Amino acid sequence: MYLAGKIEIINVSDVGKRRPHNEDSTLCDLTNGVVILADGMGGYKAGEVASAIAVTTTHKKILEGLAKPIQQPTASDAQLSPEAIAVKNAVIHVNSEIYKAAQTDPQCQGMGTTLVVVLFHNNIATIAHVGDSRLYRIRQNVFSQVTKDHSLIQELIDRGIYTREEVLKNTPKNLVTRAVGIEPEVIVDVADETVYPGDIYMLCSDGLNDMVDDEEIHLTLSKYSANLGQAANELVRLANQKGGKDNISVVLIRILGDFSVTSENLIQKLKNSIF
Repeated sequence: MYLAGKIEIINVSDVGKRRPHNEDSTLCDLTNGVVILADGMGGYKAGEVASAIAVTTTHKKILEGLAKPIQQPTASDAQLSPEAIAVKNAVIHVNSEIYKAAQTDPQCQGMGTTLVVVLFHNNIATIAHVGDSRLYRIRQNVFSQVTKDHSLIQELIDRGIYTREEVLKNTPKNLVTRAVGIEPEVIVDVADETVYPGDIYMLCSDGLNDMVDDEEIHLTLSKYSANLGQAANELVRLANQKGGKDNISVVLIRILGDFSVTSENLIQKLKNSIF
């Protein structure tokens, strides 16, 4: 599905103020509606390797999965759409690839990455994630975190051990409970949601949301909503102004119009009848 004119994508990544190199990787494929963000972790430059493998291989496997129909979904996938199954299988595949690479290359031992994937199709966003990189959404000026962090902080909150305020004071922010490539197998959170013209989605690494709180992110996106490039650059500037302790990656997507299959087919039929 060709989405030029249907969605707008802005992609900004910055090394920050403390890190020697950027271990975040992003990929935006407007033609196929695929947007991916990964935040790598590991030894010297191993995080870069993990995140780069994650975005390129996930993208490749999603396109391969969409090109061939699912023959027989597993019981656990029976309720998922074909697109969700393709995305989920792509992440599972890349988990194995990164894990194998970490086992065979001593310089890459222990490497892994967070991963957020969004596939836009037929007025739907198929969303998959592992780790604590996030997807947010603004819809009719309501700002929401769509993904739920796989982190120690979130786990302690879910168990009711601490309030959010307490846990943020006493727990390191960078301890993830799930990542791609760390273990031989991975659990992928995947879901579909309907998108509407005017929606703005934001993928980001924790280099943004650890430095800039949700309220300020929302205010910034609202202030610069007419210019997503300016909004993304301002968010990176704010994160650096507040310390820039990690790499900062921001991908903003605006839904410009309808891209349902039916409308696309109708337009094609009209073109065929004219020409």
